[in-house]
Order: sequence, then C-alpha cells, then structure tokens
Amino acid sequence: MENSFIKVASCTSDVYLGDLSKNADSIKENIDLALKNKVKILCFQELNITGYSLMDLYKHKEILDEGLRVLFNIKNYILDKDIFVVVSLPIEYKCNIYIAACALFNGHIIGIQLKTNLPNYQEFFDYKFFSPSFKGADYITLDGEQIPIGNKLLFSCANIDNLIIGIEICEDLWAPISVSVHHALNGATLILNPSASNELIGKDQVRRDLVAITSRKLNCGYIYANAGFGESSQDVCFVSHNIIAEKGSIIAEKNDNHNNQLITDLCLTSLAYARKINSTFKLENDPTYKFINFEFKDCSNTLTRHFSKTPYLIETNTNLKKILDLQIQSLKRRLTGLNCKDVVIGVSGGLDSTLSLLVCYCTFKEMGLDLTKIHAFSLPAFATSTKTKSNAKSLITALGLTYREVDLTEILKVHLKALNHPLDVYDIVFENAQARERTAFLMNYANKVNGLVIGTSDLSEIALGFSTYNGDQMAMYNPNGSIYKTVIRKLIRFIIDNVKENQKLSQVLTDILNTPISPELIPDANMQDTEKIIGPYILHDFFIYHFLHNGLPLNDIYQMAEMTFKNDFDSHIIFNTLKTFIKRFITNQFKRNAMPDSPKILDLSLSTRADLRIPSDIKYEDLLKGLKEN
Repeated sequence: MENSFIKVASCTSDVYLGDLSKNADSIKENIDLALKNKVKILCFQELNITGYSLMDLYKHKEILDEGLRVLFNIKNYILDKDIFVVVSLPIEYKCNIYIAACALFNGHIIGIQLKTNLPNYQEFFDYKFFSPSFKGADYITLDGEQIPIGNKLLFSCANIDNLIIGIEICEDLWAPISVSVHHALNGATLILNPSASNELIGKDQVRRDLVAITSRKLNCGYIYANAGFGESSQDVCFVSHNIIAEKGSIIAEKNDNHNNQLITDLCLTSLAYARKINSTFKLENDPTYKFINFEFKDCSNTLTRHFSKTPYLIETNTNLKKILDLQIQSLKRRLTGLNCKDVVIGVSGGLDSTLSLLVCYCTFKEMGLDLTKIHAFSLPAFATSTKTKSNAKSLITALGLTYREVDLTEILKVHLKALNHPLDVYDIVFENAQARERTAFLMNYANKVNGLVIGTSDLSEIALGFSTYNGDQMAMYNPNGSIYKTVIRKLIRFIIDNVKENQKLSQVLTDILNTPISPELIPDANMQDTEKIIGPYILHDFFIYHFLHNGLPLNDIYQMAEMTFKNDFDSHIIFNTLKTFIKRFITNQFKRNAMPDSPKILDLSLSTRADLRIPSDIKYEDLLKGLKEN
C-alpha cells in the first residue's frame, strides 16, 4: 500500500484577528494532530496566518512582517516532521501584495503559489487590497533562502509514484478557466485549495459540485480547505466547509460550523489509471512551469478510509429506478429498430432471468404491445428443483403472462446417449449439455415466432465466465450485461417495495430473492451453490470494480477488501476469492469476445465493442505473483 494511497488532510485552523501568535499556535496544534494521524499532506485555509478579514490592514508593514515571522516559525517547527504543509498569508513582492499559499517541507519554504484570480464583485473586494499573480515563476529571498514564487509551480514527490501537487487559491477554482486546469495538464495529480469562501444558503452545494466536477474533469484528487470561525462576521459568515474529492466523488466532507480537520486516504494509482485510459487528457508540457522536488522519509500508509461494499452503486431509489428505466429504454429501442413484437426468454426462477423478464414486461407495457407475445418458458431438466420451477411459474402468471413449460429431460437423454455419456456422471459435458439444449430451444422458438431471444447473464457472471459457451452465454439481446449481481439483488428488492399491492408478485419475488444462487445443472444440490463454488458475489463485484474500473494492484484490493468485509468474511475467504476472480476473469475472455449486444448502464462494460480488449490466450500467473496473503 506504499504508493497507491496517501493520507491527506484539509484543515481550518483557529483565527484570532490581530493576534498572529495565537494563529501560529493553532496551526502548530493542527500539525501535531495531523502527524498523530499519519497525515502526509496538510492544507490550511486561505490567509490562515493573518486571517482573511483584515482588509486595508494588509498593506501595513507590521502585519506583513508579523506574518513572515509566523511563517518562518512554522516552517522551522516542521523540521524533520516528514509532512507537506500549505499555509497562507499576504506576501509583499516588488512593491505588490499577493495572497500566497506557501508549501512547507522539512524546515523549508519550498515554493510560494500566488493567487491569480481576484474576486471584485458582490461581497468581495480582493482587488482593493491585493494584486493578481504575475504569469509564470520567479524567485524571492526569504529568511536567507531563494524560493520559487508565482502561479506556475508544481511539487513533485520523488519517492511516491504519481504524486505531483498543484495549488490554486479560492477564486482560482471559480474562474472560467481555473488554475487547476493548467496544473493538471502539466502533471498535477493532486490539487490543494486554501480558500475563504463565505457561506450563503445553497452555496455549500455549489462548492460541493464545483470541487467534485473539477476532480472528475481533471481526474485528480482535490483538497479544499475553507475559512471558518474567527473570521469577522461584519458583512459575511464563514463556516469551515472542508471537502476532499477523488475523480468526481466526495470521499470526505465536514460542514458543521466548527473549525476542523478532515482526514482521508487518496488513491494515487486510481488517479493515474483514469488518466491513462482518458484519450482527451493531453499534457501541455508548459516550459514556464517550475517543478520543485521533495521526498518523504517514510512512504508507508495505514488505510483508515471507509470503502463502500458496493462502490459501483450509490444506492438510492432514484438510481435503482434509473437503472430499470435504462434497461427498458434500451430494449424498447432494439425492438423498435427491428420492428419486432415478440420476445423469447427462459425463466429459471433465479435472480437474473427474473430481472430480464420484468424488463420485458415493463417494455411491452410502455410500448403498448401484446403481452401474449412475451414467450416465457420454464425449461426443466435433470437438476431443476421443485422450488425454482414453482417460482418461475408463479412469477410468469403473477405478471399475467402465459406460462409455457417444456421438459428437456428426455431430449437430453437422447443427446447424452448419442455422446455415449452416462447419465450418472456429473461432469462438464453433463452440465453444458443442459445449458446448450435450453439455448437451442429458445433460439429455434424465436425463429418460429420471428422473435428476439432475451439474455439473462449479468456482469458478474460475464466477468467470471460462469456460463456455458454457446449456452446461457448467448442471446440476441441482453439487458443485464452491465449490471452487477449484487445490484440485481438490490433491483429485485426495490421492485418488491413497489409492487406490494400485487401480493402474488411480491411474494414470489421475495422467495426468488431469498433462494441461494445456483445453475441447477447437477442433481446434488449441495454441489450447486454458486457462491460456495466460486466465492461470494459481493466480493467478486468489489474486485471487478477496483481491478477493472480503478486499475488497482491486487495486494491493495485484497487489503481494502479485508478492511471493508472484516465483519463478513475471514481473510482466507477474501484471499481465495480474489485468486479465483483473477483466474476465471483472465481465462474466460473468449466467452466475452462472443457476448451479445448489451447496453452499458453502470460504470463498466465487458464487451470488446466497449470497454475491454484483452487476448483470449493470456495467462494469469504474472498478475498473481505479487499477491500475498497477510
């Protein structure tokens, strides 16, 4: 975990207007707290050394000199403390006064970023007191050291991969072309923003949106530190709204009217991966930028960040409804394009086929099509349980559809006899024959009615190759192809909550939801609990997201999973399930190469026509070399 994650903090220190010594004490206390929590990068609010509210007093030599005295005191205080700190104060340079953010490291001021965009509208009067930054970088001598100063400074960590820090100050973020845009296009992966944004009703959401969108657009981490209690309330209010974002997601936030410190872990590997796959993210390589190197003594990091068990889904009723709506609209478009009014689907009584059938039903209702043209089949064979067959029938009839059952047992006996295969040998031939016979029947029936075979496989099964090639892997259109198994569970639960007036439908959906997942291809039910065979789907879905969407190393994914699921699974189960995921994912690309059309609805598609292109004949050994169980 040494280079994937780094612990960072946004901080609002206490401000005592006219008493800079007390301001210095608060800054030091917060540095000590950050060090206690193993923070490596700490950003304070705008003008935290003097306070933001001094206005015309900034021009007085006593304030400017006292600000420098405190600055030198703080930079000496962090000597040998192995933390990168940004504090802010007014600095005079060539008879102009600038709002400055000073980067401090190991007892030195290593660079001074100046504010470029000065607000001079509504309640803001920065132009009256300060000058906007000049372009590029120069040098200033402070405390006997020559220090880079300007608005084109980047701080590059020599011993942590992908850590390049840029600083923009408050209004620089709000400008039409923010300073952070140029920082990012010249290599910055982490933006720090010392800010003094006053509070108004609704402005907190504007700040939140602005920080999130900037971090998403620039594929960067963003630390926003805002002014708070202690600033003057003469004309405006400040509430210390602090935010930390990563690739468009707010991963930590405090807005409780108290000066505070906000700590979390940023994933640098994920940021770098996002840029690698983004073809529109092109470097400027502006030669006027000044790169300043620094190096931590200790790069290790103990994760304290909370990770969602389902990072691919912010679970709200609105989001779940949107997923269903997109599935319905996609199927509607396909049927319209083909001028097709019949669909054919195999209903097993399991989660996936249940969702596909519900999507078909809702699509036909929306299009005003004849529901009798939904040809829903139960296709029992050797291992079909009474419970799932009963649930399939109950589901179909609860929707007011025609139940059709075709028992394939006798056909399969003939099929296996032709293969000279015993009926009591439950191997891959025995299993796949059933899956393929079902698909053959559905395909042929679709020809008969000029209909479309609707697939049922979800993203989790597609990733793991847990399907029969040219069996349940195949369809003419699949609405579930980018939906994780765990999300399908949530969708079924959401539907149950919204169909309570239909007691029969609600009851059968609840029973389907509570039935263990199984392909039902072997008569011995104990051998056919899918999650006992390949591991829990909630783990696989967690691995799929962080391996494919975030590009994280397997050791990091394993440790994240250990933290996240420590109350659910022991580490041995997590470790073995991760190994199973990698082995199955790599060796089943040939199935994904032939997957049917399926709309991308969540963050990932495994179609070679969309997100994923890897060879079918690659080995997985190199990927597993670095994976070690704790």
